[in-house]
Amino acid sequence: MAGEPKNKNPEELLKKGLAELGCSYSKEQINAFMVFLSELKKWNRVYNLTALKTNEDIIIKHFLDSILYLKALEEIALSRHAGARNDRMEVLKVADAGTGAGFPGIPIKIMRPDIDITLIESSRKKSVFLRHIIRILKLNRVSVLNNRIESFGKRYEKTYDVIVSRATFKIKDFLKKACPYIKEDGWLVLSKGPKVSEETNFLDEVHRQSVMKEVITLPFIKAKRTLLMFQCQK
Repeated sequence: MAGEPKNKNPEELLKKGLAELGCSYSKEQINAFMVFLSELKKWNRVYNLTALKTNEDIIIKHFLDSILYLKALEEIALSRHAGARNDRMEVLKVADAGTGAGFPGIPIKIMRPDIDITLIESSRKKSVFLRHIIRILKLNRVSVLNNRIESFGKRYEKTYDVIVSRATFKIKDFLKKACPYIKEDGWLVLSKGPKVSEETNFLDEVHRQSVMKEVITLPFIKAKRTLLMFQCQK
């Protein structure tokens, strides 16, 4: 794996990756990730929650890849704070659509315990695993909805400040499915690989103008990720 540290110790690999992304961390946060890693591998042997099996793949392609979303969430929080009438930074209400085994939602929550997160997952076995991880890590203000976002109906309309996803949504499909559940000044955030321009070319002019982009390099494997931040049409 290009650029990967010779030391395969998972804790050191995670610390080095976080440092490369400019993220500070506590001992408690590293411990939480190690518990998450252990439980994911244990459950994966029985329930096949993820195709990634090794410590290196899970840490780099799940944990660190999920943490990239913090850049977008910080920008959104700061932009909303700039327009606020007081000095208090509001708590973001975030939903993770198609979270699977908890990505990016659980790593986001470990790094930013102040964020309110709803994990949306249609698979029952993955939802059971998510509730287990929430309980074992003693995470507060995290909920699991065993459902698909397109099946939410009116109950959750205009509920969330931000909806993120690492699922295999096409951009146009994600906008259509997620926009009804975003607040008026809310955002949708997706991470895309090298073919991002092919999808953005098919967006209408309004959405092309509303998108913010942030290109970030994933540590060790040097893969490029483009964070796309959309505001829904009024």
